[in-house]
Amino acid sequence: MSEDVRSRGSRLSVSLGLWQDRPAEEALTTARLADELGYAELWIGEMATYDAFALATAVAGGTERIPLTVGPLAVTVRDPATIAMGAASVRALTGRRVTVALGTSSTVVVEGWHGRSRARAGVALAESARQTRELLDGARSDGHGEVVRSEGYRLRLPAPGGSGLTVAAFGPAAIRTAARYADRLVLNLVAPETAADLIVSLSRAAKEAGRPRPRVAAWVCAAVGAGAVEGAEQLRRGLVGYLAAPGYGEMFARAGFGELVAYARTGPHPRELLAAIPEAAVSVVGLVGSVAHARSRIAAYRAAGVDEVVLVPSATAGDPGGSATLSALVGC
Repeated sequence: MSEDVRSRGSRLSVSLGLWQDRPAEEALTTARLADELGYAELWIGEMATYDAFALATAVAGGTERIPLTVGPLAVTVRDPATIAMGAASVRALTGRRVTVALGTSSTVVVEGWHGRSRARAGVALAESARQTRELLDGARSDGHGEVVRSEGYRLRLPAPGGSGLTVAAFGPAAIRTAARYADRLVLNLVAPETAADLIVSLSRAAKEAGRPRPRVAAWVCAAVGAGAVEGAEQLRRGLVGYLAAPGYGEMFARAGFGELVAYARTGPHPRELLAAIPEAAVSVVGLVGSVAHARSRIAAYRAAGVDEVVLVPSATAGDPGGSATLSALVGC
């Protein structure tokens, strides 16, 4: 590769898919590929397998230089002190640049898996963003907060600092939180048109908060080249939980899938809903098929105002670790 993607003004990054139908250790393969191919950054989320900070430490040990973002982490599961401590630990143990992302996660994860309340999640996100940012910058926690509180803690390790907070947002309250406290907003599973609308809202909220607009990243699932057909099916399965959700349903309806959204909102069995989802629905929020098509979609996100396109490569038997997808799209 003649030019490292990290040197470019328009960033192209990678997020680990953490696909539940694939071996957990495959995430390390994807991480090594992202580093070797020169992608700008690696995002490390948290699902049902590895602890995110443990995985980040392992990734840093198996890669050369790629910066890391850990999250989005659920703010009603992890408190600001543990988030800041985790980020500082990875930074101190590995020497790698580490930032964190915060989000509200889902009812299944928060209340089902962890037994925590997700009530007032929007308030929790705002309070966690403020407190986590202060801790990451080396301040002592002040104990202020209705839902999330940390009092009297200060990092004993060097504070990561340095533009280190990302907020995952989709709804108005989360957008306002990102505008007020974040260095970066991340959007997940959005069409370029929806991203453009949300960026307008973010710009307005940032102006009201008296801050510059945070940078905007968009996670975009991708299945290109070898394994694209199998990967597209993996991505199609991932749409089941989103079609009926507020905001997401309207986005798919706007793209011409109104009947599908209406059906999803009748509460069918997930298996029946999956059977009703056409392959074309994946292209609303993903990069599927040819490299040329993927390039045009990446360009559409950038034209919408997205500063950083984050590829979430499918990982299948035909494309282990997303190798073909990442190799095909590097430099786009």
